[in-house]
Amino acid sequence: MCIVAIAWQLFDELPLVLLSNRDEFLQRPTELLHQWIDQPIYAGRDKQSGGTWLGIHQQQQTNFHQQNGRWAAVLNFRDGVQASNNERSRGELVTDFLTSTLSPMDFARQISLQDYAGFNLIIGNSKQAVVVNNRGHAPTPLHAGLHVFSNGQPEEGWFKTERLRGRLRQEVLPLISENSAYEYWQEAAFSVMSDNTTAPVDNLPDTGIDIKIEQALSSIYIEGANLTGITPTALPSYGTRTQSILTLLRQESASDKKIQAEIISRECKH
Repeated sequence: MCIVAIAWQLFDELPLVLLSNRDEFLQRPTELLHQWIDQPIYAGRDKQSGGTWLGIHQQQQTNFHQQNGRWAAVLNFRDGVQASNNERSRGELVTDFLTSTLSPMDFARQISLQDYAGFNLIIGNSKQAVVVNNRGHAPTPLHAGLHVFSNGQPEEGWFKTERLRGRLRQEVLPLISENSAYEYWQEAAFSVMSDNTTAPVDNLPDTGIDIKIEQALSSIYIEGANLTGITPTALPSYGTRTQSILTLLRQESASDKKIQAEIISRECKH
């Protein structure tokens, strides 16, 4: 189901800090973060459908990587509507944007929304970031600030999104303000993204699924849930598979200004 937090245009050296937990069925075949051979993309890859949940544009050259600052993330929208077999993979939204030349807003406006199951899509480059979904949320530019998205409408305050927002403001953003170097704040970010506190029953969204499953999915980090029925002895079939940090780093020299994109990921064990 996934959760994504974006600090957009808050820091001079890091115009983008994106933190992501990818939640997925544990048996779904996945390739780890790598440079794709067939497309100019650096990302993990869903081997079942061929797309990705989070990535950057990057092309392997002889002795270096060429980038253009494009990045994207997609999340499922949970509203009880089942995906059908004739719908396109939501991961294609990420790959299609990363390989296009359209601006984020122009790309968002030309998506055939009815072709996909429910999604929240966040796409951007070094200058603009846009969120759009196919559940009534028109393409909207992100303002400078902290944004947290999960599987409902972007403006909805679920327990997990508000808990993550609060912890990031208290524990991670102040560290980045002090020192933007990865090694200074990375562990704090991964620690916050590993929060497995579940919501009280009276603070759960109504998305059309069983309340026990809803509660199991209500934490920032999902330890492991059996989506066919929660029991104390059930083997987990679903959980947080990958945790990632994606940044855009602004590098300036006497003769040049450049944006460098980077992703680091951790695979989770269940």
